[in-house]
Amino acid sequence: MKVVITGARGFIGRNLALALLRDGITVAGLDIDNPPSGWPEALRDAAVVFHLAGINRPDDDREFEPGNVGSLETLLGAVDATGSSPLVVLSSSTQADADNLYGRSKARAEHALEAWSERTGGRAVIYRLPGVFGKWCRPNYNSVVATFCHNIARDLPVTLSDPSRAVDLVHVDDVVAAWSHHLMAASAPGVVRAEVHPVFRITLGDLASRLRAFREMRQSLLVPDLSDALTRRLFGTYTSYLPVEALSYGLDVRTDPRGALAELLKAPAFGQIFVSRTLPGITRGHHYHDLKVEKFCVLEGDAVIRFRSAEGGPVTEHRVSGREFKVVDIPPGMAHSIENVGDREMIVLFWACEIFDLQRPDTHPAEVPRG
Repeated sequence: MKVVITGARGFIGRNLALALLRDGITVAGLDIDNPPSGWPEALRDAAVVFHLAGINRPDDDREFEPGNVGSLETLLGAVDATGSSPLVVLSSSTQADADNLYGRSKARAEHALEAWSERTGGRAVIYRLPGVFGKWCRPNYNSVVATFCHNIARDLPVTLSDPSRAVDLVHVDDVVAAWSHHLMAASAPGVVRAEVHPVFRITLGDLASRLRAFREMRQSLLVPDLSDALTRRLFGTYTSYLPVEALSYGLDVRTDPRGALAELLKAPAFGQIFVSRTLPGITRGHHYHDLKVEKFCVLEGDAVIRFRSAEGGPVTEHRVSGREFKVVDIPPGMAHSIENVGDREMIVLFWACEIFDLQRPDTHPAEVPRG
């Protein structure tokens, strides 16, 4: 199957083309440097045409009409010249109902597509998109999310003229998913209107606050609530705006004669993850918890994990090694220790079901003798 994308090097076009190509779809891209005389040949044998090319922030307002209406009319003329009948998917805007030059030009483009369909029996779908966000969107252009992500990731100021102002947003991957359905779905002659879901509404103040929390995560280690669909999409988007040279960062490491320990991530919903390095012959632990549950996974080295009830009794041993991926559960009321019995440094990954609270550590000393 062959698909044509106008505006293929733009934000949405790049995301759409990548998704289609990995699905084995043949993609032909048309952009501003492709002369219209070559469009009929590019459109030949196309099953679907996604018209994304347009103008939304020109240097001169007079560019709206040729950029949004003229480009579509040129495309439709090229389609007619091929004698083919691809499905035409038009990327319009919710601004088409607004009384401004941009909105009026988008509305006239929609009308031009409807007139073409009525005249030729062509098939078309119109999507009025709200603000689209996601990876590769250009900051300081047409997306407040892109601008905020770019600036906050670089510790640049963010301007909030009205923090209470709400905006509607869709993620680019949801746009691509909706549009991809048209590759296989049958369609009748005429124009239909469709929508992308989910649509998220958020105030500018809340948006900036969430993005700043992502930046602070490297110090706080607090993971956002990724069960929230918008937060999950914003988190991925923000991370895509980090400068490549700033993708790695260090952790606060606590050291003592036993070795070293560093926290990695934590969140009220799942607890915390941390990692330790322990020297040969050293034992950690010798305590129990009333409520807290932990999991140990030795990543490097050899260890013996010992258990005994907090009330006393026999000792149970579990031998674990970094040569295997094995998790050991640490239940409440069970005193435990972990000893490095190898001849090299031992590295252990820990998970605890709650964030450590210095005021209520739930960690009670209890010796676990060797069995």
